[in-house]
Amino acid sequence: MVEDAGAVVTPFKAKHDLHGGGKRLSLAPLDSQVALPARMKTGIGELDRTLGGGFVPGSAVLIAGDPGVGKSTLLLQAAARIAMAGESVVYISGEESADQVRLRAQRLGLGQANVQLAATGSVRDILTTLGEGPPPALLIIDSVQTMHSDLIEGAPGTVSQVRASAQELIRYAKSTGATLILVGHVTKDGAIAGPRVLEHMVDTVLSFEGERSHLYRILRAAKNRFGGTDEIGVFSMEEGGLGEVGNPSSLFLTHREADTAGIAVFPAMEGTRPVLVEVQALVVRLASGATPRRAVVGWDSGRLAMILAVLEARCGLSFSNCEVYLNISGGYRVTDPAADLAVAAALVSALSDKPLPHGAIVFGEMALSGEVRPVAHAALRVKEAVKLGFDRAWLPSAATGSVKGIRAAGFGRLGELVELVLGQS
Repeated sequence: MVEDAGAVVTPFKAKHDLHGGGKRLSLAPLDSQVALPARMKTGIGELDRTLGGGFVPGSAVLIAGDPGVGKSTLLLQAAARIAMAGESVVYISGEESADQVRLRAQRLGLGQANVQLAATGSVRDILTTLGEGPPPALLIIDSVQTMHSDLIEGAPGTVSQVRASAQELIRYAKSTGATLILVGHVTKDGAIAGPRVLEHMVDTVLSFEGERSHLYRILRAAKNRFGGTDEIGVFSMEEGGLGEVGNPSSLFLTHREADTAGIAVFPAMEGTRPVLVEVQALVVRLASGATPRRAVVGWDSGRLAMILAVLEARCGLSFSNCEVYLNISGGYRVTDPAADLAVAAALVSALSDKPLPHGAIVFGEMALSGEVRPVAHAALRVKEAVKLGFDRAWLPSAATGSVKGIRAAGFGRLGELVELVLGQS
């Protein structure tokens, strides 16, 4: 028998010991059968595509964008269509009065939709009102930066207020099964204003992009727990609101009467959708001693510097005494690495003042060694180009066997493309 002293339990330790006193959880195995979440269609095909098929009941969606890009207009159109389908919709405006929202709905031809409106910034008032009846199918908060919780100190829009208000609203959506949509502001840099934890709290983060001077808008999913993040929705700002664009390539292609040097057509992939965009390059020779300028719109400037270095080191072309300007038409932003070959072709065409063939598309990734590497979805890119009337494709040689219905020219190294553009072979 060995004597052992018992553990010393102080009042502080007994109060802060978390090993007991809680609710026992029901643990389930990973392979348990789970039903797919039901989707609530909005009736707007581009919005449903970006969401992965529609809104999921009980989910929280954050949509952010620049002022005036059309966030409220898009959500009002979606709310009206869902309400016309027989679902209950509540629209809470913290920035506009209810009469202003009604006037916008009338301008859009949606005045007859049974959407319940209210203008307030108090989270307590919102939850008290919603708790008096059955939960709505869709709850829109415009915007979360104007909401205020009286449980904590601080003005609306502060980090603590945004986090607390969003947390209470998301808790209501999760417990009742209502779909919550939060409209968010953005900073000067384009990031979502408020705490970064706000993006972690919600299920889906949508980014609404576009310039006021352009007619089109692009909706991207930066996060989606119920779908992919590689789809986009394309809209055009019209007199009757935001209209869907079924063929986005028509927005970014210029209808040229004659061939122009420095222009290459690139089939970019946005999720499962190919989008044909126009890569425009301009090369201006300078007098000796002047510092050349590099300007890029819609593409990565570091990537352009890499392409220029490869063209000089591997192909013998000199851009050191030239100003280089690169633009993606229509304000579109390209992140696809397959644009390397199209940019190189546009730069060589602009430098030599020799136009590329009018009906050709160019795509392929480029290595620092000058090798042209294959890219994904070559067949889809070519298929979209054929539908729009293109008859030839310049692509990596490894992908020529997977494309059909078009005259394909394959390149293993960048020098082969340069020789073809310059007409040396």
